Amino acid sequence: MMGWTLGRYFLVRYAVITTWFFIGIYALIFIIDVTEFSSNVGGLPGFKFSIAMTVSALRVPMIMQQTVPFVALFSAMATLVSLNRRYELVIARAAGISAWQFLVPCCVGALLFGLVTVGILNPIAAYGFSHSETIESELRSRQSNSVSAFSAPWLRQKAEGTEVIIGARAVLNQGLELSDAVFFIFDANGDMVERKDAERAYLRDGHWELVNVRSMKGSQNFTSQPVDQVPTNLKPEFVQERLARPETIPFFELPSKIEVARSFGLRANAFAMQFHSLVALPFLLVAMTLIAATVSMRFARMGQSATMILGGVVAGFLLYVVSVLVKAFGNAGFVPTYIAAWFPVVVAMFFGVTFLLYKEDG
Repeated sequence: MMGWTLGRYFLVRYAVITTWFFIGIYALIFIIDVTEFSSNVGGLPGFKFSIAMTVSALRVPMIMQQTVPFVALFSAMATLVSLNRRYELVIARAAGISAWQFLVPCCVGALLFGLVTVGILNPIAAYGFSHSETIESELRSRQSNSVSAFSAPWLRQKAEGTEVIIGARAVLNQGLELSDAVFFIFDANGDMVERKDAERAYLRDGHWELVNVRSMKGSQNFTSQPVDQVPTNLKPEFVQERLARPETIPFFELPSKIEVARSFGLRANAFAMQFHSLVALPFLLVAMTLIAATVSMRFARMGQSATMILGGVVAGFLLYVVSVLVKAFGNAGFVPTYIAAWFPVVVAMFFGVTFLLYKEDG
């Protein structure tokens, strides 16, 4: 039976290596993001390098959240390889400690890493990314009068005998605020009667509030006015379900968003998929650790096979790809969201446990 002192030693080694991996990847992503953002918006009026650093610092946590499974995989592999190179695992085996026992600290560390990601990193990433979108939209605002039909979100509404198609360059505040919005208003015959371009559009109770508006009726020229309104019967819950990115909603707010959206008859698949994915994340990191163990526990005297290490990396990437693919099915409603979130985790755990049973226990 492995004692508390040895277990704590293995856990600390895993935590230190994971921390260094996380810091290194964070710094690399931050530098790349600052460089890319500066090159994209460097020519816009009002740009400052401090703005680029602020925006990158706010949205890097969101990117880091996507890399957490790979951080867990590589840190587990590095921990086990380093313990092997120092013959610490050899001594542990000679003392009668099985692989299952000295894998427990790494699995516990991965589970704690996942809990920290869900409970701390996710809310920081959600709020930071939303704020970075606001800063970026203010910087890009009014740079062009056109709204791309391929990249912009679009809504259709019918209110007071008219039909309105709404587009925007950016969606802010979880879908309740639109940046560089355009409203195409049609009459009962389907003919466009008016167009309104607004720097900002806010969803209020029963209407859209437009700020810094340029309007055009028929063949007339554009006229400007500081404030305008467009009637609407859209509810905030519907707009959030259609426009808000689930990644921008903190984990602790997702259950209430799902419940409210479903009370209005909306499926809220994207929100439910995000919620179940975050719940399953700590166990996904444990599965990544088991995959790392299958390729990283050979005796140091036998050498670490580059092919086996590469196989572990490929297996981790395949698991991530499968997770993203199944998540897309869950978002579309083809698969129940809880099955889409837990299926890759269960399969990966069965794979890791089966392989270790075959190698360790015959």
